[in-house]
Amino acid sequence: MQIGSAKNTAVINMTSMIDILLVLLITFMLLPNRSKGLPSEVPDPAPENQPAIANRLDVVLRIEKDQSIEIDSQSVSRPELEARLKLIFATRLGGVLFVDGARELDFADVATVIDAARGAGVFRIGLITDHERP
Repeated sequence: MQIGSAKNTAVINMTSMIDILLVLLITFMLLPNRSKGLPSEVPDPAPENQPAIANRLDVVLRIEKDQSIEIDSQSVSRPELEARLKLIFATRLGGVLFVDGARELDFADVATVIDAARGAGVFRIGLITDHERP
């Protein structure tokens, strides 16, 4: 297809664009997927007609605005947190520690509690978040 007068012509070359497209397509198909993320586990949703049953292995740790800590509604001081978690998870192998931090806290406050839990040998830690339902 040529457009223009006898002196000036404009030629659209579709062949080179298709070649570039095919080279890019093959390149991205052959490249290995190298992205790696953190391992995560997502629970299956409970059936509609069944109430959710609490797992006895799971523990909920709450951090309040004033940085006070509760484990399953029992107050715990920061110095004794790691020892208490070791005691609790000694009998609950495979249990999950759910951390519920107040919205007003800094991330560093929650991270120190998670570090203490990791030091106590708790490796399955979940975060409880607030979300709005439509």
